[in-house]
Amino acid sequence: MDEIKRVNPASLQIPTSSYSQGVIIPLGSTKLMFVTGQLAQDIDGNIVAPNDAEKQTEVIFRRISDILKEGEMTLDDVVKVQIFIKDMKDKKIVSEIRNQIFEKSKPVSTLVEVTNFVKEGCCLEIEVTAIKIDK
Repeated sequence: MDEIKRVNPASLQIPTSSYSQGVIIPLGSTKLMFVTGQLAQDIDGNIVAPNDAEKQTEVIFRRISDILKEGEMTLDDVVKVQIFIKDMKDKKIVSEIRNQIFEKSKPVSTLVEVTNFVKEGCCLEIEVTAIKIDK
């Protein structure tokens, strides 16, 4: 089996703890990629658009796209998305953006309400799993 690859794009904050932005597991001609839960933050770790679920959703999906790109994948390769939101009232706008982004891939999806996040001002956190089959 090929070696597991850790993905930490230079365009994003490099994790300061024991985690990676993404992990790729090679499985023969297939690559499975897990992207850690993403918050709407800039490269310095500051929260972008505090308490604005729409803008934060857009920022988070751009971050996820950057991580996937570093792993030679796209949002079209996503097979699973998990969305954690702080207030279910934001479900409609978050779901609309998710539906646009995943119109082609139609991954399985979970959306749950949580009590809080690690940083103040966060409305949501999103993590994905992607798969790429080389033909």
